Amino acid sequence: MFAGTNVDDIIVLTVLFLSARASGSPRVWEIWGGQYAGFVLLVLGSVVAALGLAVVPDAWVGLLGVVPLGLGVKGLVAAVRARGDGSPVVASGLVAVAGVTVANGADNVSVYTPVFRAVGTASTVVMVCVFLVGVAVWCLAGSLLGAHKKVIEVVGRHGHWLVPTVFVVIGGLIVAESGVLGRIV
Repeated sequence: MFAGTNVDDIIVLTVLFLSARASGSPRVWEIWGGQYAGFVLLVLGSVVAALGLAVVPDAWVGLLGVVPLGLGVKGLVAAVRARGDGSPVVASGLVAVAGVTVANGADNVSVYTPVFRAVGTASTVVMVCVFLVGVAVWCLAGSLLGAHKKVIEVVGRHGHWLVPTVFVVIGGLIVAESGVLGRIV
């Protein structure tokens, strides 16, 4: 789930690390700190939203899968229209990197919220710990990829298709595995 919702972060992190190597801005510690700060805000938002969902009957929580599904479809439509003419945002400074992480992670909240609601407290704590390790892996991967300009070119060409496709799959799985479609029909 972490990898699926953060594929787009690899692109952003790669560009940030490439920028850091080329211009010195943002600094490497600002990229790491901003990524962690932004991700923690996204997870906290998801946990709060999941707690708020306690008033929604479990049988209907699966409908939240429509959000990432819709975001994915919207992203695929935008990718078709743009024909790959998009460039990742480059930020400078810890706060700016955290802001990019949060802005780029609204989809994370829409995926994590129903999952956190469904699995309970203990499993959520384990997932969050795994996610925090995942952020470190993503930062390392972005740093390594950011050292190679050819990689940026390839990811820039295909990333606009990959991310929305992942959201369609995640949203579809949430809806399908929840059994909510059977309740509707």
